[in-house]
Amino acid sequence: MKRIYLDHAATTPLDKEILEKMTPYFLADFGNADSPHAQGRAAMNAVDNARDLLAEKINAKPSEVYFTSGGTEADNWAMYCGAYAAKEKGRNQILVSAIEHHAVLASAERLKNEGFEIVYIPAAKNGKIEVKTLQSLLCERTGLVAVMSANNETGVLQPIEELCAAAKAAGSLFFTDGVQLAPYLPVDVKKSGVDMLSLSAHKFYGPKGCGALYIKGGVKMRGLIVGGEQERGLRGGTSNVPAIVGMAAAYAKNLQEQADAAEKLRGLRALFLQELAGEDGVEINGEEGLPALLNLRLKGIRNTDFVYSMDLKGVSLSAGSACASASIKPSHVLLAMGLSEEEARESVRFSFGKENTKEEILQAANVAKELISRLRGGNSL
Repeated sequence: MKRIYLDHAATTPLDKEILEKMTPYFLADFGNADSPHAQGRAAMNAVDNARDLLAEKINAKPSEVYFTSGGTEADNWAMYCGAYAAKEKGRNQILVSAIEHHAVLASAERLKNEGFEIVYIPAAKNGKIEVKTLQSLLCERTGLVAVMSANNETGVLQPIEELCAAAKAAGSLFFTDGVQLAPYLPVDVKKSGVDMLSLSAHKFYGPKGCGALYIKGGVKMRGLIVGGEQERGLRGGTSNVPAIVGMAAAYAKNLQEQADAAEKLRGLRALFLQELAGEDGVEINGEEGLPALLNLRLKGIRNTDFVYSMDLKGVSLSAGSACASASIKPSHVLLAMGLSEEEARESVRFSFGKENTKEEILQAANVAKELISRLRGGNSL
């Protein structure tokens, strides 16, 4: 039986068309983008074109786009850059939503050790960060606010424009992790008003190991990696030319296909839910947001048992964020939404992709129903 992959929030397969666009920069135009000769100039030209393309698609200036090794590095850079830019203005408090990706939360903890005051913004039961909650926490010491655009575990969308406006009214910088938003909805940094936004290529059928950080012009930059003049002297290291080319091309293609893909994904999500509708003790965590994500609580079943059993049956999914898969702790996102530790340990994430078929969804749902019955009965495989 062909395996069924329902973990697209963790990573997506590289689009074959994107691989073709990347291939010349592994082989013919393999030069170091900082070398002065013909191969180097060809590589640098490819990086410049990719930067121009990505900037155009997110409504930014090329000078505001910096390439990184992925979303985690981009999140780290944004947090440090924003924190220290604000500190120079006498503001050392950082407000961070309690449902952020671990890359943001870990950065916040490190900044706390460096003397910054970290305050976590609580989430409502539906998974949203409410504007009134943020406003109640903002003060003259707040220098940076970090709220992700879409949650990677529940798919819940945040009111970023309103949250950003509230932060700006208080004189604070605003950073949003856009990694999970970008595959499914357009990104417009001018419309949203954000100061910083992170992206990761492998979430929208691009290559792993490549991300980007938008930093609005005028925000004082802080270098991340020393030892080279790449990325305008702020991030040393040889440019990953094939991945950079692939990221920009993948985002452009993703944006072109987004509307049709979203309609299909909503249909697959609805079909899966319809098939599980008759099962007792199955609840959705969070309100509906991204078309591809579905976080379900399966009462009385440990998520690790369910995920392992589904894997043995040929269906790939996860209990939550891939970056925390080795952790035995329950999801911090679900705990922040008010679930108990037991309820969080009974929750799993399904994330659908553009290559999934209705037949796969029906098959996966049937396997899920069989396992729900069997695991509730205390029977192992």
